[in-house]
Amino acid sequence: MTITSEPGHLLVRATGQSSPLYILDGANAAGFDGPTRNTALDDPELALSARLVQELAEWSRACAAEGTASPQELRARQKRGLELARSVAVHLGSLWVVRYWDEGHSTTKFVCWQCPRLHWSAYAHTSPPVPLCLTVEGEYGWLPLRAEGVEDFAPDDPAFGLDLSDELVADLYQWSGDIDANMELYLQERDEDSDSARRGELEQRGERLAERLAYELGPEKTVTYRGLA
Repeated sequence: MTITSEPGHLLVRATGQSSPLYILDGANAAGFDGPTRNTALDDPELALSARLVQELAEWSRACAAEGTASPQELRARQKRGLELARSVAVHLGSLWVVRYWDEGHSTTKFVCWQCPRLHWSAYAHTSPPVPLCLTVEGEYGWLPLRAEGVEDFAPDDPAFGLDLSDELVADLYQWSGDIDANMELYLQERDEDSDSARRGELEQRGERLAERLAYELGPEKTVTYRGLA
């Protein structure tokens, strides 16, 4: 597995702008001391759902309209903002680190995927969430799964926390191993007809595996099958 890109850094903070999202240039997991760029809620790089875009816009407008808030109103506003920030973090997955402006304490903290608390470190007690979009692809010498920014990874890689059934994990490994074995057999025999028949069977198995993966991950994740390379 090779990570091919560093995560982006995003700040969620209502400041009266139409969008409460800010990209932090030059940031890292330790902190940031650079410019912030207000980015549109429909920024294609973020690809937020229409519902989340609407909820963020409503929250931002409500914060701008309230002006001086009572302690009770401030707590309600802060709670709602944190809920939305967590939704953004889960949606963006491991390619983004999301921070939230803690209005009650006037501090910027990291959003956690596993609990409703804010933290002083990027991954306080968990790995990043499962990528939003995954791809199943068979290629000689490669593992069977792909994600944006990741060349290939194993179905039971703890860094991705897919939490798949043992049966599906074993079948994905078997499929990947059979692809390697088929290529090695073809290089020995050079029989195009036999290779084509075996590849057809492997294609069908891969498609069924992609369907099973999509079922186990649930409707919030997108699984694409790209066949054999």
